[in-house]
Amino acid sequence: MADSSVIRRRVYHIGGYDHAQPAVVHGRFVRETRRFERAWAASVVSSEPTNSDDVSTWQVLATGPNWRVETEYCAIRWDDVVEATNRRPIWWRIPQGLLAFVDFIVGGALWGYLCASWRYAMFFLYPFLILAIIAAFSLAGGMALTRATDSSAIGALAAIGTFLLSFLAADRWVYLGLLFDDWIFARQYIRRGDPILDGRLRRVAAEIVEARRSGSADEILIVGHSLGAVLAIDLIDHAIRHGLDDQDDRPRLAFLSVGSSTLKIGLHRAAGRFRAAVERVSACRAVFWADYQARSDVMNFYRADPLPLMGLAATGSPVIRSVSIRRMIDPARYPRIRKNWYRMHCQFVRGNDRRAPYDYFMFVCGPLFAEQQVNAKEGAMQALDADGRFLVSPSPSLAGGHSTEVAKR
Repeated sequence: MADSSVIRRRVYHIGGYDHAQPAVVHGRFVRETRRFERAWAASVVSSEPTNSDDVSTWQVLATGPNWRVETEYCAIRWDDVVEATNRRPIWWRIPQGLLAFVDFIVGGALWGYLCASWRYAMFFLYPFLILAIIAAFSLAGGMALTRATDSSAIGALAAIGTFLLSFLAADRWVYLGLLFDDWIFARQYIRRGDPILDGRLRRVAAEIVEARRSGSADEILIVGHSLGAVLAIDLIDHAIRHGLDDQDDRPRLAFLSVGSSTLKIGLHRAAGRFRAAVERVSACRAVFWADYQARSDVMNFYRADPLPLMGLAATGSPVIRSVSIRRMIDPARYPRIRKNWYRMHCQFVRGNDRRAPYDYFMFVCGPLFAEQQVNAKEGAMQALDADGRFLVSPSPSLAGGHSTEVAKR
């Protein structure tokens, strides 16, 4: 790389299965940058978001004692797709969820999960076991009431009411409805895709190829978290079709799949279309792909090389990195969240309390290229001192770089 530091970066982030609206996503981003500031002795200012149907975009200015990075952050939206399923009535979602459960078993995915990560297999079974417990409890209660009142109608109504109330309670406390919707979407994605998302990803892919061609950013970074990593692979595959691989004179596109659900889809026997996309992205010379995994996150596949497990030839891409979530979080705070599966899973895209080899906001806002951070054993930890000073001589363009107007926080 000609320059030792990033001055301008464009980030495309695809989150997991979450119906959070753009305002919530932006507020979460701003809140989590406060942790980044404290950990790395940096300053971060973010503008208000500009929303379209495809993306929510805002400008970020991050500075340290001797570095300055301007990031255009583009959060690719699919909250509308998630919300469309969430609005469906329970009587539709439960049968569809059970259909997905059977499909992933018959399609060989459950066996693949057991071979790749028994903990992920338990995560797959978890919502359906909860539903089975609720159903058994409701049925037992209904039968008991039938015997007590000698009325099958009263017993049936009580069983149905108990089941619905218990499902709603489980939805509130353990996100049962969201988990069902997640598997419903996964099945539909494998079987027939999603036309709304496909059109959206095609448009953003064309934008990425044009941005890379224009050289408007020193680095283009794509981050896919959880099921968003699957969509990010589709996004890059569309970019390849738009000519991404033909731009050999440009810096490589950086792609981070973090807490990835790639194998969630790829291990299903019917996911041939997706496996072909993985194969193309892995072989693309214009893409640097790193996959970050954590043992304490039960919702990812720890120490799993996705290509061989999907029956694809190894290409050396992605580069696989294991990280410790415990190292990222304040020791006093860690015990409060370590038993929360969802919170641990989301740490991949949250701010760190402490400096660690993996730091989402250092990738998004920091002065090092993603490829440099991935290839360094300690990430950015050896590149910045305790005062936040960049120890590698910054690019001469740092002093006179183009300025992006960013609203005050």
